[in-house]
Amino acid sequence: MISLDKVRKLALALPEAKEEPHFEKISFRVSKKIFATVDQENKKIVLKFDLNDQDFFSAASKGSVYPIENKWGQQGWTCVEMRSTDLALFKDMLVVSYCGVAPKRLVEAIQQNPKSRKK
Repeated sequence: MISLDKVRKLALALPEAKEEPHFEKISFRVSKKIFATVDQENKKIVLKFDLNDQDFFSAASKGSVYPIENKWGQQGWTCVEMRSTDLALFKDMLVVSYCGVAPKRLVEAIQQNPKSRKK
């Protein structure tokens, strides 16, 4: 199971990431753009992907990652089940979601030095 503490640690290790409330959920943002939300009560994380990444991660997850069931899902918003998603896969998904909304200079920093991210 992926805990809220683990999500928080991984998300805030990304350059300039911040935690902010988002309605009844917790969001993680970079440059005011959301790359992840956590619904602690229902044990779900929502990440933003392009549709190709959404398809890839959904297939790789064996059912624990899937598009949101509405128009948001058609825009790449993707549900991650905290109880059953592999942590290594989640780490990759979180970085991909972050890179999808982060400024180019921050994406380049991650690509040039992936070990600079805290674990």
